[in-house]
Amino acid sequence: MAYVEKNTSSETRNGAGMSQDLEYNQRPHIAHAAPVHRQFANPAPLGLFSFASTTLILSFFNVQARHITEPNVVVGMALGVGGLCQLLAGMWEFACGNTFGATAFTSYGGFWLSFGAIFIPGSGILAAFTGPTAGQLHNALGIYLMAWFIFTAIMFAGTLRSSFVLSGLFFFLTITFMLLMIGEFTENVTVTKTGGGFGILTAAFAFYAAAAGIYTPESGYFVLPVIDLPKRH
Repeated sequence: MAYVEKNTSSETRNGAGMSQDLEYNQRPHIAHAAPVHRQFANPAPLGLFSFASTTLILSFFNVQARHITEPNVVVGMALGVGGLCQLLAGMWEFACGNTFGATAFTSYGGFWLSFGAIFIPGSGILAAFTGPTAGQLHNALGIYLMAWFIFTAIMFAGTLRSSFVLSGLFFFLTITFMLLMIGEFTENVTVTKTGGGFGILTAAFAFYAAAAGIYTPESGYFVLPVIDLPKRH
C-alpha cells in the first residue's frame, strides 16, 4: 500500500490554519521512523511445487507404478503439502491481488485436504461404504471428481490469455479429472491408469511453471520461458 503525504498549499490556507500550524510547530516532537514498504514475495512457486509433488505421487499410484494399488501413502502429502501449503499460497495470492491464483491455490488446497480426509479412518467416510452400501463407493467418488472436473474446466477457460505453460497445466488437469471421474463411474482400471498418466503430465507442467517462478534474472543465470499467449487488444 503506497504511503501518501498530504500537503496543503499556501494559497488555500486561511488565518486560522496558519495559526494552527504555528502552534503545532511550537510543540515538542518525537522522531518517527519513516514507514517501511515491504514487497510481497511471489507465492505462486510454493503453490505450484506443492500441487506438482502431491499430484505426481498420486498419479504414480493411479498408474500402479511399482505394482502399488493402495494410495493411502499420499494422505500425508495431501494434508501437509498439497493441502496446507497450497492453502497458504492461496491466501498470499489474495494479499498480492491475484484473483486467479488465489482461487486456484486455495481451492486445490481444499481439494487435497478433502481427498486426504476420505482415507483417514477416523473420518468414517470409507467406513460408511461397507455392507449394503459398498457398491455405492465408486459412484460417490465419481460425483466427487465430477465437481472438480467442472471447476477445473472453468479455471482452464480463464488461462487462455495467460501463458502456454499455465494453460497447458489446466488443460491436462481437466483431462485428468475427467478420466478419473469416468474410471470411477465405470470401475474401469484402464481408464483410471490413463488418468494417472495425464496426471503425471500435469505435474510436469506444474513443476516447470514453479521453476519458472524461481529462476528469475535476479536469482540465477537463466530463466525458463512460459510462452505468453496473445492478449486482448
